[in-house]
Amino acid sequence: MREQSLLLKAATASPAVWYNIHLMATDYGDKSIKTLDPVTHIRLRPGMYVGEPGTGAMYHDCIYILMKEVIDNAIDEFGQGFGKRIDVNVNYDTGEVSVRDYGRGIPLGKVVDCVSQMNTGGKYDNENYQFSAGMNGVGTKAVNALSEFFEVRSFREGEFSEAYFEEGRLKSKKRGKLKTNEHSGTYIRYKPDLKVLKKFKVREEHVLRRMKMYCYVNAGLTIVLNGQEICSDRGLADLIADEAQFEKLYQPFHVKTKSLEIIFTHTNRFGEEYHTFVNGQYTTDGGTHLTAFKEALTKALNDYDPKKKFDGDDIRDGLLGAVSVRIMNPVFEGQTKIKFVMNDIKSELVQQMKKEIEAALHRSPSEAEKLIAKVEETGKIRSQLNTIKKQARERSQAVSVRVPQLKDCKNHLKLDKVDKKTGKPEGEDTMIFLTEGQSAGGTLGGARDAMNQAVFFLRGKCLNTCGLNKDVLYKNEEFFNLIKTLDIEDTLEHLRYGKIIFATDADVDGLHIRMLLTTFFMRFYRQLILDGRVFILETPLFRVRNKKEHYFCYTDEEREDAIKKCGRGCEITRFKGLGEIDKEDFRGFIGEEMRLTPVTCSDDTDVEKTIKFYMGANTPERKDYIMESLVCDAADF
Repeated sequence: MREQSLLLKAATASPAVWYNIHLMATDYGDKSIKTLDPVTHIRLRPGMYVGEPGTGAMYHDCIYILMKEVIDNAIDEFGQGFGKRIDVNVNYDTGEVSVRDYGRGIPLGKVVDCVSQMNTGGKYDNENYQFSAGMNGVGTKAVNALSEFFEVRSFREGEFSEAYFEEGRLKSKKRGKLKTNEHSGTYIRYKPDLKVLKKFKVREEHVLRRMKMYCYVNAGLTIVLNGQEICSDRGLADLIADEAQFEKLYQPFHVKTKSLEIIFTHTNRFGEEYHTFVNGQYTTDGGTHLTAFKEALTKALNDYDPKKKFDGDDIRDGLLGAVSVRIMNPVFEGQTKIKFVMNDIKSELVQQMKKEIEAALHRSPSEAEKLIAKVEETGKIRSQLNTIKKQARERSQAVSVRVPQLKDCKNHLKLDKVDKKTGKPEGEDTMIFLTEGQSAGGTLGGARDAMNQAVFFLRGKCLNTCGLNKDVLYKNEEFFNLIKTLDIEDTLEHLRYGKIIFATDADVDGLHIRMLLTTFFMRFYRQLILDGRVFILETPLFRVRNKKEHYFCYTDEEREDAIKKCGRGCEITRFKGLGEIDKEDFRGFIGEEMRLTPVTCSDDTDVEKTIKFYMGANTPERKDYIMESLVCDAADF
């Protein structure tokens, strides 16, 4: 920021001033080199260790990664056969977390080192932990450094050792004999430090989902979350049963060996959905094991029925699967361990998976025939769609080479290229606003950053896609132009923008358009929502001002605070449409302080049922629900 400020001044300065500024900006000497201790470095660059701070709205915000780093150690103990129960308590308001496992406990003489000294741990060889999730000696140290306070206590054979830290610095430690019969294990309690992390709100559904995932991949483990017991006797079979509900088209194929577990089935959903794990670690970004599974499944099915040649895309459409591997010394992409990268073992994994899948198909020939019938049906639909696609493309080319509803930006997302500075895909900060009509679009078009922000104009309310098939994507001109703009017709890997943002008016029609767009993405491109790429733009509802100052308010509470600041007689303006907001003011609402609410579905166990209820043709049922659920305040009458 300092260099940018200097260069900005230089652009309008005289030659002499510019020369002095240039010297200031390039004054690079011995004093410019700094050495930071580990705690300071973690607090200065938390993203390197636990990902972006975030607000707690997204599943991978660092507030959940902190929790994961502590629980992973307890999971590793369970994996070694020590401790079948983990107690987790979470204060959803403050973010304070406590974790108690019943494993072997940290060796008493190394309690302080294990939670504060970087690159210290017991998982660097295979003697004590063969299949470990935490291997780098970083996890709990990062949690400690990013916490307002961090307390650790280890219990072993009638003795204890404890330590207390503040902002990663040791404040006290103690060791002695236990006065009560305490089970061996480790207890950790911490509170994230708001001075380092952004203001956040811990979402219960994200925490609950993480605990369930731990139990799915560690059958027999019990996690007690705020008094609620979570466990899974059948492991990944329970995961698929919960995710598929009553949608599965045949009994899932399930294979399990010492180092590998695979389970999959088909549903009538569009697209494909996977849950992958490495050594009990939920790798939400997939990686080598997922790529190997896709390849192995295609090869296994074609070898099972060599008379037919199945296309991989047809096989995977509607597929719901889970893959878990256990491997010594796994390699992940980044400290957060959400993507497994070991391409050198891919071919070996493919062969092993293919062998197991093919054997499973032969064990259940009747279910295999149902699988094949589903794939063949998908192939026929794809063939029909190709004809419709061709007609849609010809129609589009006849009208215009460009998408008429689009004001594009200069930069675009490139998922196959990594930005060396951020470690993220190039163009991750690009976004497209799906806006309601020309009025709002005109305001956005004038206020946007043309380098990274694009605008797509919707023609009022779009089509309700609930219950419709994929051919609507090509028969409906507006949706066809949208998927062309996003470049997601064939694969999501070509997505052109880092964020897809619904920008609608703050009225009933605007809310309805949000629901129609959510239905569209949820039905046909749900992975974009699961990947955290779909958002709702929050714009101010009120402006409160007097002659000296003005405030833009997003809630009634903010409006009341602004009225107090401006005093009696202040002017209060209620914004309904985006087009009512001045272009210069709007530029601030879509800049660095932009407020976005992510569209999520991780807290919904039956998304299809929810969509059908709210967006289907069951109007009388919805009306009854509204009347039964309506709550009125006496003050309203």
